[in-house]
Amino acid sequence: MTKKIINLTLSAVVEEIEDVLETYPYHPYRQLFSIPDLRQELIAYVLSRVSNRYVAVDEEQQPSFKSLHLLTEETLCIKILIHKGIEKIFHKKEEQITHRIPGVVDPGFAPSNWFG
Repeated sequence: MTKKIINLTLSAVVEEIEDVLETYPYHPYRQLFSIPDLRQELIAYVLSRVSNRYVAVDEEQQPSFKSLHLLTEETLCIKILIHKGIEKIFHKKEEQITHRIPGVVDPGFAPSNWFG
């Protein structure tokens, strides 16, 4: 049977990124990292800096595990790397951000539809 390799760390990192981004304001951080290319860049940033764990399974077999259970120290390290990655990517892409993500408009300056 043919085997395929699964990166167990990937799903754990993706889950942690979701959790960490929830602590950031929607604009511009969560809005920025909802862009698939930038989300992938953040995932790659973290994965390239942590020890990854893999498992080989039969290609036809669906793995019965959902995610890797991390130790507290590993989780903390990953969260720190996520924060660093967010800031690094944010500053690296700052000019693109202003063009791709419009600023938040103060409702006091928005035109009213009251006049019809």
